[in-house]
Amino acid sequence: MRPSVWNPPIELSLAEEKVVKRIRKAKLFVFLRQIRHELFDSAFQLELATIFKDSSVGLCPVPPAQLALFIILQAYTGVSDDEAIEAIEMDRRWQLVLDCLDCEKAPFGKGTLVRFRGLLISKSFDRRLIEKTIEMAKKRGGYNSNSLKIALDSSPLWGAARVEDTYNLLGHALRKVLEIIAENTQESLKTVAASAGAEIVAKTSLKAALDLDWDDPEARNIALSTILQALNSVESLVNQKTDLSDLTIQQVNTNLATAQQIKAQDVEVESDGSPKLLNGVAKDRRISIEDEDMRHGRKSRSQKFDGYKRHIAKDLELGMIRAVGVTKANAPEASVTRDIESDLKQQQITIQELHIDRAYLTSHWIKQRTSELTIICKAWKVRNGKLFDKNAFVLDWENYLIRCPNQVSLPFHEGSVIHFPKHECDACPLHSQCTTSKRSRSISIHPDESLLIELRERQTTVAGRAKLRERVSVEHSLAHIGQWQGDQARYLGLRKNLFDLRRMAIVHNLHVLARISHTTPEKLSLLSNS
Repeated sequence: MRPSVWNPPIELSLAEEKVVKRIRKAKLFVFLRQIRHELFDSAFQLELATIFKDSSVGLCPVPPAQLALFIILQAYTGVSDDEAIEAIEMDRRWQLVLDCLDCEKAPFGKGTLVRFRGLLISKSFDRRLIEKTIEMAKKRGGYNSNSLKIALDSSPLWGAARVEDTYNLLGHALRKVLEIIAENTQESLKTVAASAGAEIVAKTSLKAALDLDWDDPEARNIALSTILQALNSVESLVNQKTDLSDLTIQQVNTNLATAQQIKAQDVEVESDGSPKLLNGVAKDRRISIEDEDMRHGRKSRSQKFDGYKRHIAKDLELGMIRAVGVTKANAPEASVTRDIESDLKQQQITIQELHIDRAYLTSHWIKQRTSELTIICKAWKVRNGKLFDKNAFVLDWENYLIRCPNQVSLPFHEGSVIHFPKHECDACPLHSQCTTSKRSRSISIHPDESLLIELRERQTTVAGRAKLRERVSVEHSLAHIGQWQGDQARYLGLRKNLFDLRRMAIVHNLHVLARISHTTPEKLSLLSNS
């Protein structure tokens, strides 16, 4: 059965007018009530209908537009699924927007919502909702340019799952294996663990069950050996089981593979064959059983976080967020740019100016840039104490020669290190002002030195510094998203958290759209405070 098209009334009823007058701060409810027929016009509803078909028996199909609007409200208010369903029944503001004023029961249940959200994610329609807000803003603001000034920024997003050490990671994975088997065989967890010879895994606390002095390195090695023996025992039990269903076998093997992944990344074997924890942290180390995508990350040298990084790409002229991305916490910022570029291509636009911080300078946009793309970024400062810095050396880009303050020239190419001859440096009258090295002066040429020079030169002009300050706008937008979304992820995994960030971008864009649509100072003030 195809879902129905939603045709809510456009004009406010008398009852709705009373609700609108009573809304003081959360003005986005009022704005969504005003523009819902434009946001979900008939053409857009037909798009939504292609991804969602109601399969319930004996029930009226739920309009996908109504569900999509519900998801936007949920992002705006930051409530859970259960709280949001309750809000429909208790909060007249929700009822105003969803066209169910004074209803005693929500027009759909949690199951329908979860199914619809899964379909939005699987079909990438959460991205399409962002594009729809941009289309409306362009139409209302008379904005037709396809050459954009885009600014990028990122912030940490703490993961929703528990971070554990190696012992608990292994124990957690093994416990999940035994729980799956117990559910399939209708036995208790304790019975299955005993049959596997892995009783410690079934205990409430693994470390309490081991009962060791965790300050003693030898005791920690004993604990690791015991847990690895339990891993071998559980694997043997699984191999002996012939009565498990195919789904159970698949789930069991997934968790055993996770245990082996933890073992491979965190455990090394000494010369006598005994295991011990790896000295140091393995590259791309998994830190959670429940969320395989969470990673250790750094906000700065002193500040660490566990989870993800969220990235936004803002159109500086239109004021809208064009695309977003989520990466693992340990991924370089520049790794997100290909995904963001893919989203921007759907909007058929080209980037004219790219405003970034230095973390994005290694992105493919920089490496593959053309002359049509201008990079706006604050360059690293060139310092060398009281001695001559790199700026004292002249780079001849026509002949690819570098000339020192004493007029000695050498050939160079980007990405190289230039060492001036020792005999020239020793005899140089400027030696004491140039280097303290016993060998000779050397200069490192960055692989993208020409761009860095361009960035440094721009910083020396008033216009150039003003251009750098334009990027502050994306920092403000990221801060607003942080207020709505919070600093901790709502979901497990990269894709679901990307969905959550995309709907936060929709909320941001709706606020911008409201400012475009409402021109009186009083209304702008109300919207900025909502």
